[in-house]
Amino acid sequence: MTDNNYYNQLAQRATTDEEAFEELYEYFFPRVYNFIYARLKNSADADDVTSITFMKMNENLDSYNPTRAAFSTWLFRIANNSLIDHTRHSDKSNETEWDECFDPAAPDYEEPERQIIASETSRGLLKALDKLSERERRIIELRYWGEQDTRTIAELLSMTESNVRVTLHRTLGKLKNILGDM
Repeated sequence: MTDNNYYNQLAQRATTDEEAFEELYEYFFPRVYNFIYARLKNSADADDVTSITFMKMNENLDSYNPTRAAFSTWLFRIANNSLIDHTRHSDKSNETEWDECFDPAAPDYEEPERQIIASETSRGLLKALDKLSERERRIIELRYWGEQDTRTIAELLSMTESNVRVTLHRTLGKLKNILGDM
């Protein structure tokens, strides 16, 4: 059984089976959170939107139809719509700050110098991502933060799978060039 089939069946069981729901939640939570965090760049907002996404998932799980879309596609559409609602109703400007990467409570074996280097690397990557088009960023976010396959990304973005693969390949090359110029 493929992963999609497994999670499709699990979603159908989750309407009445709490363990099935918990398994869905445990598997998809980090993927959805990372996808949302990559868009919002703020952990408090990402927490809120992720909570709303899973609340909507729970409320609408009985209407999920596996013949229309894979469960992951259905869930990420909810996440995407929740993101749109959040940004539409947010009083904040579009220029949100990324949370600081430096963690003063990190274990002793993580030297401050390493934390600073990792922080600078993260900031460089985030600045490079900001130079991509909306579609390119969305594909990167879904693939690497949302851990979605090209089929799911294609369904979510109304693209062909081959177009997603080509765009992803070109975008990774573009990111490499941008990072090389920094």
